[in-house]
Amino acid sequence: MTESRKSTSFGQAAGAYESGRPGYPVEAVAWMLAPVREPGRAVRVADVGAGTGKLTRAVVELGADVVAIDPDATMLSTLRETVRGIPTFAGTAENLPLPDSGLDAVVMGQAWHWVDPDAGSREIARALRSGGVLGLVWNVRDERVDWVRRLTLAMGASHGERLIAAGGPRIAAPLTDLEHRSWTWSRPITLAQLRDLVFSRSDVITASPEERARIDAAVDGVVASVPELADGGAVDLPYVTHAYRARRP
Repeated sequence: MTESRKSTSFGQAAGAYESGRPGYPVEAVAWMLAPVREPGRAVRVADVGAGTGKLTRAVVELGADVVAIDPDATMLSTLRETVRGIPTFAGTAENLPLPDSGLDAVVMGQAWHWVDPDAGSREIARALRSGGVLGLVWNVRDERVDWVRRLTLAMGASHGERLIAAGGPRIAAPLTDLEHRSWTWSRPITLAQLRDLVFSRSDVITASPEERARIDAAVDGVVASVPELADGGAVDLPYVTHAYRARRP
């Protein structure tokens, strides 16, 4: 299975993605956009790799004018149902359907690890005005909690998690001045949502039936060790949100 096929597999699990994936802390999104926010003016933002609109919603809450871009028509269809009134376009970070210098910011949630950093940086810089911002954000489960660490062992680390563990994203010219901040938080999650979280991952979506059965059995073992989940309740799933921002000179 090629990486490009994995990157466009999420439409097969759009419902699970919307149910199982967390949103983004508004503090992290506000930090990414802070350099271009001005009193009395709506910031022009493209959410690229927008998926079902998890990050789009947080940007809208901050009062920005947003367009959502994704290569997967099914994901965009789900986004239009969950975030009403947002223009949507098919595209990628390397090929944006947008004019030159028209944006204050481009943001990407759980997505830059699918992008060619050189081509993506050039294309995003083309669409940004001078002084514009690229904001990149990932929610990573906090594996300092034992059952969460065992959950990752059961289903495998994602592409984004491996990128963060290796030191974070790489950007390229003409983007510059990459900054990083992180936030810790948690969300209550039920067993059904946890199973959706597992199924929303590209490695699981594209797994063979045999590999999927192995992952499911391993996740079942973790669930059995968490009384709140095993009893049909909810448990707090802790996260560390890593946000990065870079500037177009």
